[in-house]
Amino acid sequence: MNALPQPRPAGHPVVPRPAVPVRRAPRADPRWARIAATLDGLRLRHRRSVRIVDADCGCGTLLIEAARYARAIGFTAIEVRGIDGAPAMIGRARAAALRHADPAIGYRFDCVDMAAALGEETAFPADIVLCRAPHDAALLAAAGKAVIDDAAPGCRR
Repeated sequence: MNALPQPRPAGHPVVPRPAVPVRRAPRADPRWARIAATLDGLRLRHRRSVRIVDADCGCGTLLIEAARYARAIGFTAIEVRGIDGAPAMIGRARAAALRHADPAIGYRFDCVDMAAALGEETAFPADIVLCRAPHDAALLAAAGKAVIDDAAPGCRR
């Protein structure tokens, strides 16, 4: 039996379905090539550990993928920190990190003030700081050795 759509009765408007949110793969992020190149460069210098901070991490998808990539290319100690001002996003990031548990990766997600959190990072700067523009360039530069944002094509400021 053919399952043909039944015609709608006259006078009944077609109600559009709500759009399904498009989930972008983390590697489709415009920053991904710079993230991978920076991690590859650190491994070529025989680094075994890496620290990555993501300011405005949202639900942590990009940060978790960066940590997993670092592990895949041979890093044995990976410390990542996600910072966001939205408690719901931090909750989603923590849940996602639990799904990708790996003893070599230490995940930390904080719902805190961005400037204060980046200020804490200046004591022991991260290898990579991920961010969305605009942020305080001086604070970002002090928080990490390589700043990767969506505004600048290069990895360093």
